[in-house]
Amino acid sequence: MDDLYRDYILEHYRQPHNFGVVEDADASYEGSNPLCGDRITLMLGVKDGVVDRVGFTGRGCAISQASASLLTDEIKGKPLKDVASFRADDLLDLLGIDISPARLKCAMLSHDSLQHVLGDLGVAIDAAPEGAAPQGTGA
Repeated sequence: MDDLYRDYILEHYRQPHNFGVVEDADASYEGSNPLCGDRITLMLGVKDGVVDRVGFTGRGCAISQASASLLTDEIKGKPLKDVASFRADDLLDLLGIDISPARLKCAMLSHDSLQHVLGDLGVAIDAAPEGAAPQGTGA
């Protein structure tokens, strides 16, 4: 089963969905992981409170790029309030593999960028469930 998920991640890495610049984006954020050099710029276009355009550019490992591809697929066409409730655990579930602590920042780079974009749009972010680690902590 792990091979199936590895292939799934590699497919999103080789042919990422929603890769490219969103012209006239309402908000964008460039996130990076200085430990490994991963970079993602996430861009959102919003119309009537719904994400109608989403894209990302960047470079990095397969996990960071596949994560961004999966995240953009997940939020496209959704109301901002639903996007704001998209948690880090939801993204890890989409990836479908166990992520080591060393690779967690790679996997979460797109989610962290999304939180910044939502903040720039003035969208209230849903609080993390009780017992969850706050954003921006860990290795």
